[in-house]
Amino acid sequence: MWGQTTTRSINAIFSLKSYLPFDVLPAWRELRRLPLAEQKQRLADPAMRRRLVAEEATMKPRDKVLQGGGAATTDPRKPDYDNLYAMKDVEWNDPTVGELAAARGQHPVEVVIDLALANDDQVFVQPLVNEQPDQVLGMLRHSRTLATFSDSGAHVCQEMGSSLQTHMLSYWVRAKQAFTLEEAVRKLSFDNASAWGLADRGLLREGYRADLVLFDAARVKPAMPTVETDLPGGARRLVQKAEGIAATIVNGEVTLENGRPTGRLPGVLLRGPGAAR
Repeated sequence: MWGQTTTRSINAIFSLKSYLPFDVLPAWRELRRLPLAEQKQRLADPAMRRRLVAEEATMKPRDKVLQGGGAATTDPRKPDYDNLYAMKDVEWNDPTVGELAAARGQHPVEVVIDLALANDDQVFVQPLVNEQPDQVLGMLRHSRTLATFSDSGAHVCQEMGSSLQTHMLSYWVRAKQAFTLEEAVRKLSFDNASAWGLADRGLLREGYRADLVLFDAARVKPAMPTVETDLPGGARRLVQKAEGIAATIVNGEVTLENGRPTGRLPGVLLRGPGAAR
């Protein structure tokens, strides 16, 4: 049996371009239906801001421990502002909205509004589980855990795990030196392939599939997340690319070069031996 863990917290991600924690409230819902430019005009109006702040007080609190042992949820609840971070980089050292509100002498909702007005791409991160780095490190170091994720992208514009691998290399290897580069690469490749029974992947060896990622160990890291509107009908999704990766090679063919698709699609659906049972 293998445990599955992330390399950082699992987060709900909010932004002006996607969702905010207050969007279920009547005044906010009315506002958020407007084009982005008009939203920003109204958010700058003092009377509207007072109304929006007042509505926040009607939200249900988010339980620190979910009742009945339920799973983590991204349902909009009143944020714990000491656990809602204003993302400024990918180094896992962002200030909380609560800290910023205390420093500025503002209501936390006003802090969210001001940051969003100053930067359309401002992202707010709310850890849901695996919140403490030392606890994440303990899981990563366990001999029976895999550094991977089950549903990267499944929540489209609310939560995303596509940066876990580059976070492992930049944060736990380069910044914290908790793992050697070789240890991290093994955890991200051979260990996962072995657990799934993919016997011809995960190593650089004659006869194995040529699946490679060529990266600069001194530069590799996640890029900041962005909100794109490239799904059918212009629907939104979160995208988080990476820096310091020269090429991705699948079955011996270059599929991405310096972050740009080459048009080659040599990948195939992989199934472990358990799929036949």
